Amino acid sequence: MMPIMYTFISKFINAYKSASSRLLKKEFPEIRKKLWEEYFWSQSFCLLTTGGAPIEVIRKYIESQGQKNRRKDSGKEKK
Repeated sequence: MMPIMYTFISKFINAYKSASSRLLKKEFPEIRKKLWEEYFWSQSFCLLTTGGAPIEVIRKYIESQGQKNRRKDSGKEKK
């Protein structure tokens, strides 16, 4: 049996993907030419938790993604 919270989140994400797909296709009809069949989103999704981290910490983390000079061991003490 699936936990209730997972079911709620899954339904919410699928509804969001469905609605956003309809809106994007309506506003940008030419996008249909680039799609795989009629699908805008894949069926999968990833949900990550932040463990209560402040939004500013999360924002900085997201903004730093893809930067070449970002240190992998950021915040660790050098030996």
